[in-house]
Parts: sequence; C-alpha cells; structure tokens
Amino acid sequence: IILAIHFKISHNTPRPGQLAKLTCITQPFTVKMPQTTEFKGQLKTSVYNKNLNQNHRDHSLGLCYNDNNLVSGSLEDLIHHLVPTADYYPDRTFIFTFLLSSRLFIRPHDLMSRVCLLCTEQQRLGEPRADKVGLRHLAPKILQLLTDLKELTQRLASGDELYRKAVAQMSQGLIRMLTVLSQYEEALLKINAAAAERLTLVKTKPQGALQRDLMSICNDPFTVAQQLTHIELERLSYIGPEEFIQAFIQKDPLDNDQRGFSKKSRNLGAYIDWFNRLSYLVATEICLTAKKKQRARVMEFFIDVARECYNIGNFNSLMAIISGMNMSPVSRLKKTWSKVKTAKFDILEHQMDPSSNFYNYRTALRGATQRSMAANSNREKIVVPFFSLFIKDIFFLNAGCVNRLQNGHINFQKFWEVAKHVSEFMTWKKVECPFEKDRRILQHLLTTPVLTEDALYLASYESEGPENNMEKDRWKSLRSSLLTRA
Repeated sequence: IILAIHFKISHNTPRPGQLAKLTCITQPFTVKMPQTTEFKGQLKTSVYNKNLNQNHRDHSLGLCYNDNNLVSGSLEDLIHHLVPTADYYPDRTFIFTFLLSSRLFIRPHDLMSRVCLLCTEQQRLGEPRADKVGLRHLAPKILQLLTDLKELTQRLASGDELYRKAVAQMSQGLIRMLTVLSQYEEALLKINAAAAERLTLVKTKPQGALQRDLMSICNDPFTVAQQLTHIELERLSYIGPEEFIQAFIQKDPLDNDQRGFSKKSRNLGAYIDWFNRLSYLVATEICLTAKKKQRARVMEFFIDVARECYNIGNFNSLMAIISGMNMSPVSRLKKTWSKVKTAKFDILEHQMDPSSNFYNYRTALRGATQRSMAANSNREKIVVPFFSLFIKDIFFLNAGCVNRLQNGHINFQKFWEVAKHVSEFMTWKKVECPFEKDRRILQHLLTTPVLTEDALYLASYESEGPENNMEKDRWKSLRSSLLTRA
C-alpha cells in the first residue's frame, strides 16, 4: 500500500496497541474495531467547488469549471492541482475524490512518483542549498498529503526534528494498519474453516445438523439484533473506500472468485457472503424445526429480530432476514405460515419493497442518516445500509457515465458523485458498536452449519409434504441424491 491516507481513505488506522480479533470455535469473540479518522466536511454538493483561497495558477492549467465548479481536466493537470505549494493547499474534497478515482487511470506508486517529482522540481528539494524558510512553509502541507514517500519526506525533515517525528509516526501507523488487516483476514479464514468443518454434518444428517438452534441460546430478539449489528459494523470497518473503485477495474483472469470481485476488493465479497450466510441461516433454522407450532415460533422470532434491526438502523441484517424468510423452501410452508402473526412481517416487507427503486427503504435510510448526524451517542449513530443495493447504486453510476470525455479529459464530475456515496459510507463505518458482545450468539451466527438450497428443500418437504406432482418429483430426486452421496 503506497497510496495511504489523506490517504487514510484506504483503511481504518487502529489506536496504539489496539488489535482486531475474531472468533473461531475455540476462542471468545472479542472484536475491538479500529477507529476511522473522521472525514470532516462530508461531501454534500453535486460537484466539487473550487477552493476560493487557491492561487491564480488554475487559470494556466487545463482544468474546466462550470459555475466555479471543477468538472473535468487532464490527468496531468489534476495531478498538478493535487500538489501543494508554500501558499496553496488543495481542497480536502478534491483530494478525497481524486485519490479515490485516480487508480482507474494511474497506478498508485506511479502517481506517488509523479507527485514526488513535481514537489522536488517546484521547490528545488534536490539542491543542497534549498531555501530552508520555504521548506518550513511547505513541509506541513506535504506531510499532510503524503505518508509513505521516504526520499521526499527525509529531505523535508532534514532541518526540523518535528517533521522527522511526524514521518516516523506515519510509518508506524501504516505498519499497524497493515498488521490489523492481516489479522482480520486470518481470522476470517479461521471462521470459514470452522464453519466448513461443522458443515460436514449437514451432508450426511441434515435433520441433525443443528445441535442447538438460536432460540435455545437466546430468545431475546433485541439481543440477537445487537449481535448482528456487531458483526455488520465490524465487517464494514474493514472495507476500504478504494475497494469500490477497484471493483470497476477488469478482474484478473487468474482470480477464481466467482462473485466477480478481484482480490483487491475481496472484503466486499466477504461482506456479500455474510449477507447470504445470514439469509440461509434463517431459512435453515426454520426448515429444520420439526414441529409446526415451534416452526411458527421460530418465524415470529426472526420477524421480531428483523424489526429490532430496523429500529437500530441495521438495514443489511433486516434485508438478509427478510430474504431468508422469502426463500422458496420457507415460503411454501403454508400450514406453518397460517399459525404466524404476519402483520409485523408485512410492515417490514413494505419498508424494504423494491418497487420504485426501493423508495420506502431509501426514505427510511435518509431518516436514519439524519438521526445519525444529529446524534450524541453511538447507539443513535448506527447506520448499516442494505449493502447490495449500495454497491449496485455505485456500479450503475459508474456504468452510466464515461470516465473520459471526448476531449480526453477525466470526467471529474462523475467521480465527485461516486465520492459522495463513498464519503457517506465512511461516516457509517466509523461508528463503534455500543452493545455488549455475547460470545455464544456470535459463535452461532458465524459458524453454525447452514443448509444448501437442495438440503433446504428436502427439509421443507419433510416438514410439510409435497403439494403437487412437481414437488413430489423433486422430493424423490433429492432423497435419491442424498442416499447416493451417503
């Protein structure tokens, strides 16, 4: 990672001594999420507004403005606009937007080399008798922009102990950041391995796959919703803003990830996997419950969990639960549904109705965002978006607008719109979950086996027999297939 924060846009930086931990079967779940450096001045307007304090040099660059708003420019001119001088520092929103989108046009280390060269040329940093007074004015601005340019920062720091310490602190912060990310990835591998090991029971004994169901561990919907929010916020915290842009880049043909995400955006894929797991977990617990009356209780329990997720602002878990309950093996259980009080579920489905481009959900999301911005406690700041739709919005924005205009300029206005979405995401993911962790619930949610689609259908038919010839044929086929594998 060469392009690091202002460059803290890439990933969160942990507090000193703070390590992120996840659980496997034999370890307690003790996640301590790193804190995101606050991105002040969240991007709100439709385009980047030119810094009124900047000097006249913009007029000599090939940057195009519309009503004093930067809308396009050549890559070279945008890089020039990024580089500070003794009396100029680029607007923070420009820095965020340009660094976020630049990787589509230039590799980060190449960009860093260009910036280093421009700084050296403009300020004559390579000369033995460089102006020390000028360096003192320039150094704080360069250090604010650059974090991992050893040669340049060494020259800047040559005359002042304060700047040498700043360079050392940035290097240590980068190392801590990489360490935490590495630990997170290792922990995910352990969790997935533990879940895969327990899944072997499902392949041979689907009815006995769950030794304990969620309600036997905790029958309080609010507590379960809190633990789901822990998982959501913890996984959100490790998704770097650059991953949304990396997902636009053509995937490496050697990458076997079937979800379409490259290795550089694998945290996005891992988060989508969590959504799918939760949906299948809900369906599994319902379909594996033998008695109709108890199945109805399980359905009502998950409806209550979903409602508590909505109240918290955890829309991703809410949608995953609704998706699980709408899966065909669950929705076909008509006798069970007849015993369920569905009024609350109908309200939740209405809130997440996909019609009119998810109008109801988007309205609720805006309300939660406004509540978060005015909140004083982390409890009221929580906003976990329906993540698949969030990614879809960014993808459509990318596909609907060109990266370059006909004159070869970079379409900066497009990337400003992308940066607005990502900036909002940065605000959401920095919230530290205020709820107390429950190790048993978290272990169950993360590692308990979930049935495949075929196994769900088989369990569903065992609970309520096939109703027509098509279902009878499928039931026979699934039973035969299961016996063959056994």
